[in-house]
This record gives sequence, structure tokens and C-alpha cells, in this order.
Amino acid sequence: MYAIVDIAGQQFKVEREQEVFVHRLEGEEGSSVTFDKVLLIENAGKVAVGAPRVEGATISAKILSHLKGDKVIVFKKKRRKGYQKSNGHRQYLTKIQIEAINA
Repeated sequence: MYAIVDIAGQQFKVEREQEVFVHRLEGEEGSSVTFDKVLLIENAGKVAVGAPRVEGATISAKILSHLKGDKVIVFKKKRRKGYQKSNGHRQYLTKIQIEAINA
């Protein structure tokens, strides 16, 4: 059984007991969250596609930790002009574990 769910503006294919890194969510570590923007559910070969959402379907998950992602280096250069600019960025992430898919 799997589902495609919209979490913080991104779509993820999730299964039970799967751990996913998503954009930073509100909530404390150890607390549970529920997502209701379920776009598709597959259960034993039966596929339910929402238009745009599957009615009554929810995904419950547990927040494991808040962390920062790997550093991304942004480097800009214009040749023969002496222009160089370097910038770095680390995205704030939340690690969640999917507990249940309720259809």
C-alpha cells in the first residue's frame, strides 16, 4: 500500500514505516502530524485517484527530528570582467516517519 501526498508544497510517494525528509514543519520532535492532501492511494492493486484529492483519506506521521540539509554552493562569474560571487545555503528540513495511511 502506498500513497502520493502533498506535504509542504511538494509531492511524495510514501509507504507505511518510511522515513522522509520534508521542508521544515511546525511541531515538536516526537509529536504527530496529519496530512489530508492525499492525491492517490494504491491498496492491493486498487488505485483511487483524487480530483484533486481523495476524499476522507489522511496520512499520519511522527516528527523524528529537525535538521539542516547539505550545503549548496552558488557560484556566479562573468568572464573577463573580474566578477565573482560565491554564496552558500543550507535548507531547513524535518525528518518524519509515516505511521499510517487511512483510506
